[in-house]
Amino acid sequence: MAAEDGEQVSGVSALLNQGAEGKLYIGHHNGTRCLVKERFSKKYRHPDLDVQLTRQRIKAEHKAFERCKAAGVDTPKLLDVDLTGRKIYMEYLEQAKTAKQHVDEAVREGNGDGSKIVHLAKEIGRVVGLLHGHNIIHGDLTTSNVLLDPAVPEGFVLPYRLVMIDFGLSYHSLNVEDMGVDLYVLERALLSAHSEVPKFFELVLESYKEHNNYKVSETIAKYEEVRARGRKRTMIG
Repeated sequence: MAAEDGEQVSGVSALLNQGAEGKLYIGHHNGTRCLVKERFSKKYRHPDLDVQLTRQRIKAEHKAFERCKAAGVDTPKLLDVDLTGRKIYMEYLEQAKTAKQHVDEAVREGNGDGSKIVHLAKEIGRVVGLLHGHNIIHGDLTTSNVLLDPAVPEGFVLPYRLVMIDFGLSYHSLNVEDMGVDLYVLERALLSAHSEVPKFFELVLESYKEHNNYKVSETIAKYEEVRARGRKRTMIG
């Protein structure tokens, strides 16, 4: 991601990205280069409500990092949380690229159905299976929210480790419909971003079934229901 010039906030040097809920900066924490996620104020909200909601969402994101660690899912290391300043400080994986970039590269090379895609799909399925197996709903499963970090331990099977990011919409749930919706969001994201790889989600789902140990049959059934409702809405308009 390329930094934009001219953007300065306290303790932060360069803006990387801005979304509807916040900004992502390069900054420093105790002398270490890091990422800073800042949730900005929403002027249309009552100030007290805005503070309350922002604190709740930052705490929920903080909790998601802890749950992922317990589940064996890699995320950037959480360095600090500043509720007053509305910021989360986390590890900056400078060598990492997104799974979207990885897939786009494979497609450009003419390997959209090759081993690079198969291995990635299986790894995404494994990690999403672990998330749901520990009742973690990501809320925004896309290949842009998956990083491939080449800094892997010796003897690691793949030339990267898969790192999940952006837990701003995540929450804890035992509800299999929530998991089904999470899968449907991922399927729609893959069809939209990677239409050249039509079997991508099918490969993800195969691996997901192997690695989710929490009501996987019920979750798949709910996913099918959600998918059918989505198709019906699309047809009706």
